[in-house]
Amino acid sequence: MPQWTSSRYRVEPPRQSICLRADSRKILFYGVLAVGACLLNSVSAASDPVSKPPTNLSIDQLVPLIMANNPNLRVSLMAQTAARAGITSAQAFQNPRIELTRGNNTARFAGTNTGPVQAWAVSQFIENPAVRNARIDGARAFEKGSEQQARITRNELVAQVRLWAYQGLLYQAQSSAAAEAVQLLEQVRERVRVRVESGEAARYEIIKADAEIINARERLLTASLMAEQILIELNRMAAGQLPEGWALTGDLSDDVEMSSLMEIQQQVRQHNPELAALQAQVLQAEAQLRSAEGSRWPGVELRYSQMRDPELRQGQLSVGVQMPFMDTRSGPIAQASAELQRAEARLEGRQAELQQQIRVISKSLEIARLRIEALSQGSVREAEAALRVAQAAYRFGERGILDVLDAQRVLRSVRADLIDARYQLQVARIALEQLTGQHANNMPS
Repeated sequence: MPQWTSSRYRVEPPRQSICLRADSRKILFYGVLAVGACLLNSVSAASDPVSKPPTNLSIDQLVPLIMANNPNLRVSLMAQTAARAGITSAQAFQNPRIELTRGNNTARFAGTNTGPVQAWAVSQFIENPAVRNARIDGARAFEKGSEQQARITRNELVAQVRLWAYQGLLYQAQSSAAAEAVQLLEQVRERVRVRVESGEAARYEIIKADAEIINARERLLTASLMAEQILIELNRMAAGQLPEGWALTGDLSDDVEMSSLMEIQQQVRQHNPELAALQAQVLQAEAQLRSAEGSRWPGVELRYSQMRDPELRQGQLSVGVQMPFMDTRSGPIAQASAELQRAEARLEGRQAELQQQIRVISKSLEIARLRIEALSQGSVREAEAALRVAQAAYRFGERGILDVLDAQRVLRSVRADLIDARYQLQVARIALEQLTGQHANNMPS
């Protein structure tokens, strides 16, 4: 298209005006998008609730929350309530039986009076006291066993919660150690980069440093994910009733008081809920044996009856006893005797097993304590000193990057062993607390 100018006006080419209009449209379009984004951000910020800071829960605070909401523990408490009602059922007496009879008297011979005939009878079964007492003792033993099962559930649940919690603290400690290792490796990598760019070091040194950083970040991510998984598992045990965004606090280096072996064995014999449950099973089996032996003479039935007709009025008192001629109850007696022997064998076997478990766990606790002392007082300090020497030698060019990375790797390994030893010490303590039944009482309401 032609172009023209004048002294007063200068007309730009149409192509340039079209470009200006296109640029203005773009500016307007992006402006509208920016305004819309600002509006969306303001609306979302106004609609979102105020984020609450995370709730920090220690292990001692976490255990009651899980105990109050755990479904398995509630089920065991309901079973105990049902067993308690069984005692009431065992103590109940049999109801009396009443019979009513009505008919007509028809004369077949001359001189016999005719008319209605009425009769009634009442009978009461009087149970053998030996059978009744054995049944009540069996119900009480069953109720005691249900109570001990609830204590076993609580004891195991508390031990499991504490074990999961310390495992979460283990992963948190590993995550902190991995984060510190990443920070140190990044500092080393920066020094290596400077030396490589200046030509003082070979290219493979920075490649090696990058590889070590990648591995350290992978360990950090794995430990962090495992720690989050532990929190999810603990919330599952509490039926999802823990506060949202909660965090676990604590320390693996908690003090552990070590009792003597004789004291631990005595506490196990007195307070272990599993042994108490097995003893209740023995009492229940003994009650069943007494009940089977007494069932040969179940009891006496007293019966009084009265009959009226137009001429007579008769009253009768009778006593009924079941004679053990055909069934001497030898089968139930033998079965109950075998169950009693089985219960006694289970009790004796479990007592022997617990004694061996106490010895093994006590040795594990002692080994973990010795490892902690050796690592914290010797190995960790030596590894830290070796790393400082290697870093100083690398700065002065006396050693290569491989020596520094090896020293860091040794330090990470020693610190990981120390963290694991502290965790194993807590595991041994939790196992001893479970065997001694320290967490079996104080059932939640």
